[in-house]
Amino acid sequence: MNTPEICCIGHITLDKVITPRFEAHMPGGTAYYFAKALRDMDHSGFRLVTSLGETETHTVDELRADGIDVKLIPSRRSVYFENKYGEDMNDRTQRVLAKADPFTVENLSGVNARIFHLGTLLADDFSLDVIKDLASRGIVAVDVQGYLRKVEGEQVVAVDYDEKLEAMPYISILKANEKEMEVVTGESDPYRAARILAGWGCKEVLLTLGDKGSLIYDGTTFYEIPAIPATELVDATGCGDTYMAGYLYKRSRGADFVEAGTFAAAMCTIKLARKGPFTGTEEDVERLIATTAR
Repeated sequence: MNTPEICCIGHITLDKVITPRFEAHMPGGTAYYFAKALRDMDHSGFRLVTSLGETETHTVDELRADGIDVKLIPSRRSVYFENKYGEDMNDRTQRVLAKADPFTVENLSGVNARIFHLGTLLADDFSLDVIKDLASRGIVAVDVQGYLRKVEGEQVVAVDYDEKLEAMPYISILKANEKEMEVVTGESDPYRAARILAGWGCKEVLLTLGDKGSLIYDGTTFYEIPAIPATELVDATGCGDTYMAGYLYKRSRGADFVEAGTFAAAMCTIKLARKGPFTGTEEDVERLIATTAR
């Protein structure tokens, strides 16, 4: 098998999503939303590595039926999240009703890619040893969200990323939202937060700022990416995962920071207007970008 351009590693979850408009049970997690976002694009250079309980393997069958290359690592249980949103889709509360087994150096030993995207959901999903091991084989991209989630009972409590200073030199691309960047850096200003993260060793810092757009920093230059207003705000679950799917998809194909960030933002706009994961093609995204530019 050829080495994939992008390999997303993360748990598929059981999600209960509650919004003012609907309540639903569905698969979720970075692994699921990332893979679904690439379903109708050229995913020939993409591989998903996931782990879930035996009773949920039908979700892997669904992704394989979409043509996604999936490696399944068995787990004793699947992660079970409850995500509850208010009228403001940036405001989410979570409960964790079950946890899956963490990924290890051993069970990822045969996994190769040019870019590894770690979809962390909980703090113990990926150890520092796993990050170091993958960094010796490719570029490591991390969504920091899971490292900031500590489970107390069923409640998700925001905590700092204990090993951030040791991990950052091995993380080439880091994504955080405005709340997460403040927890990690102590800074509410995204420009100062980005400089701190880059100073710790991260080469590309992506800060998603909700309806204020996103900010990309390469250690030298800031790139401001405007948000594209959605026609309707239906479901924000998986929006950050959709952003990373779009960004890494375009970057892996040679796009610059602005092009990749704009593509990612447009994917999020399309995703926000519909329940569940992103459904659309590369042409749909480019059409929205062109329409907005006019």
